[in-house]
Amino acid sequence: MQLSPLQSRLAASVIASCLVIVLYLFLFAPQFALAADLTGFPSSDLDYNDVFHEIDDTVDSYDAQSPSYEPEFSLLDRSIIGRVADGSNSLDLDHPTSSNIVPGSTIAYVFEAASVSGRSAQEHDMTYELRRHSNETREVSEGDGDDELGAGMDLVRRQPSKTLYISVNTCQQPSRISPDQTSMAPPQLTLFVSTSGENTSPGPGKDQNTQKIIVFDEGAAIYNTSLDRDVYFSISAPEVSEKYFSTSLPYNYEVTVSLDQYYYSYDSIAQPNLYLVDSDASSAYLTTLNLTSSSDQVVSTPPYTVFVQSADNPDINGIRNSYCGLNNWAQIRPLKDGNSQATTGLRQGGDGNLTMQEFYISGLNASTNYTGIIALNTNLTVQKRQESGAGEGFTGGTIVYKGVNFTTKPNGACTFVFNLTLCTETRYAVPGNLENFPNGTALAAFYDNYTRTMWDNFDKVLQQTPCQAPATQRYSLAKDCDDCKQAYKNWLCSVAIPRCEDFSSPDESYLQMRNINAPFPNGTLVDESIRNKFGNVRAYNSSRNVEIDNTVQPGPYKEVLPCDYLCYELVRSCPSSIGFSCPLQKSKFSFNTSYAIPDNDKELSCNYPGSAYYPSAASAMAVSWISIMTLITLLLLL
Repeated sequence: MQLSPLQSRLAASVIASCLVIVLYLFLFAPQFALAADLTGFPSSDLDYNDVFHEIDDTVDSYDAQSPSYEPEFSLLDRSIIGRVADGSNSLDLDHPTSSNIVPGSTIAYVFEAASVSGRSAQEHDMTYELRRHSNETREVSEGDGDDELGAGMDLVRRQPSKTLYISVNTCQQPSRISPDQTSMAPPQLTLFVSTSGENTSPGPGKDQNTQKIIVFDEGAAIYNTSLDRDVYFSISAPEVSEKYFSTSLPYNYEVTVSLDQYYYSYDSIAQPNLYLVDSDASSAYLTTLNLTSSSDQVVSTPPYTVFVQSADNPDINGIRNSYCGLNNWAQIRPLKDGNSQATTGLRQGGDGNLTMQEFYISGLNASTNYTGIIALNTNLTVQKRQESGAGEGFTGGTIVYKGVNFTTKPNGACTFVFNLTLCTETRYAVPGNLENFPNGTALAAFYDNYTRTMWDNFDKVLQQTPCQAPATQRYSLAKDCDDCKQAYKNWLCSVAIPRCEDFSSPDESYLQMRNINAPFPNGTLVDESIRNKFGNVRAYNSSRNVEIDNTVQPGPYKEVLPCDYLCYELVRSCPSSIGFSCPLQKSKFSFNTSYAIPDNDKELSCNYPGSAYYPSAASAMAVSWISIMTLITLLLLL
């Protein structure tokens, strides 16, 4: 049959349209969504290939009308809507929970692994894996490939491995009825942990094979376990002897669980980052090492908290590793009203202008042993200058370190000073007199004014030198006026402000007896045999600085002699016209009573700026020798 022209055109149009549709479907096939891509609801074990025919009885299904149905919403995790084992308490992540517990009782907790699944479902970087239904046994990993996806297989999210960190601190413990009856601490709490479904209430008397037992160490316990199943744990309080301890005061503790790290932890092994700089009869100055490694790093908030306890007070025995225990019971601790005997701050100094944290402890007793303990806030970070914003992630955490023992000086001639304007590195005990200078602030002002006067006189003399002249017309090819100023400042601060040790300190080669003919504050005198032997020698019967004897009028004391290289560096760095000179080491009564030779085997063998918390003088000596070699080389080239 022959088609009319109109029918031919219609048939051609239909055929062309069909070809276009086929070509479109071939080149641009539409992509349909898989059920596994929808994360708003939990995946079901239903086989959707048979959903309109019959359901296998061995496959679990969800019935919205069933009382056992537990929906899992992305915005609400199971810690809120999940069921908790009878008699157990649930906990929120990174949230310390405080509880009282009487001796002889146990408090149980549970953390359900499903409580973090709601969060995991929203993580976009999670991997997928293929798994068969519950009526089959084979599981296919991600490496099996999508081509094996068939009947009886589901595409499900692979849950990442998580770790649960449990930390507990004892905040309060039964008190001693009388310190005279016992010196021991109350018995420690115990942490029991179980991941076995056969032991959902771990504790005393339960099967030891199904639980871990962690006895508190000085008021702290930590434990971590894989969170691939529910974790059951409990805190148990021991029986307490009513003969020695008051049972009216129960134990109190704080327990915290986290997925990032321990909220409370302790380190009783590593060397703590706390050092005694110096002390007098009523105060002590402690510092950390450098908190930064370069000058462009900034610490905006002091990261350490300090606690101080007298060795005669046993209140913190048994809770020395507990942050909340120290915060409640240490003699010197941060107080809620902001007042404290401990003043802390950040300070930059030294050759690299690095940052350290310092602690000034006041109100101490003379000749008393103390322990200083610091706790680190791990949430505080070191940032570079001009960098804004705090670190993200974990929002809490404290590490308590083992204590550092120190002893205050007896009531005598030494008073601690700091915060001087010229000698900014001077932070140690100096010769003092509490009658003439009742506090360290007034005494520091005296030394500050004296060194300022000496500096002004030196500066006037140095101005006579052509410091800005061409290199060939200067007094030295290796040194300039800035080097001279620094060398004089280092020497002046170490000599004009002597570092003081109590006269009862053991004899050392770097300690020089001073002012031995003067009476002690209590009116007694130095042993007669010492006065008969050295009483007529000026180096022993007076101070190095005559203004100390005239104005301060201290009693007998021992001076930590300045390092000898300070004098040598002064002579090398300044013009010879000024007339600086140093005594020879072989001259017994001029060198040995004026300077000391550094000993690298000792923490303190002579006095120099920053001697308590900066590297020893060996580095400065190395610079001096480099300067000498540079000078010799330049002279040979001329």
